[in-house]
Amino acid sequence: MVRADRVVDGVAFATATVGGLDATDAVHTLFDRLGREDIQYLLVSGVAPAWFNLLDLDRIAEATARPVISISFEESPGLAPALSEQFDGDALDARLAIYERLPPRRRLRVNEETLFVRSVGLDDQPADTERVVSAYTPDGGRPEPIRVARLASRAARQWRADGT
Repeated sequence: MVRADRVVDGVAFATATVGGLDATDAVHTLFDRLGREDIQYLLVSGVAPAWFNLLDLDRIAEATARPVISISFEESPGLAPALSEQFDGDALDARLAIYERLPPRRRLRVNEETLFVRSVGLDDQPADTERVVSAYTPDGGRPEPIRVARLASRAARQWRADGT
């Protein structure tokens, strides 16, 4: 949890199965664990945080009653070709159904950096998305909530790997 003044004000952890279909539920768990009614927006890094374990942005926005902004940092042709290479049958169909419901990615310039964003639950999608992402990105191109989450995640992963 990063406040609008960019002060870190909470940290929570949850797990998602690598290659599974539970990443959306993991985000719900994080939101519930924080227990913060003052959360205004949910920013997530990409839409496939655990090897094609796709986030359903509409479900997250509906369950949390908060706008959701997904931010990625590299241009790509999208996940559909990779999904088709890695999965088939029901596993592919389930992932494609989630992926095809996602809003389209749009380019966004912030601090001379190019980001790629999808958003759900904002009234004026392009303008509001740009306003929120810019407000939480004081430097460079990585919004502070995502930067802090990445640091915490790496530290937790290292701690678990060390077994201490």
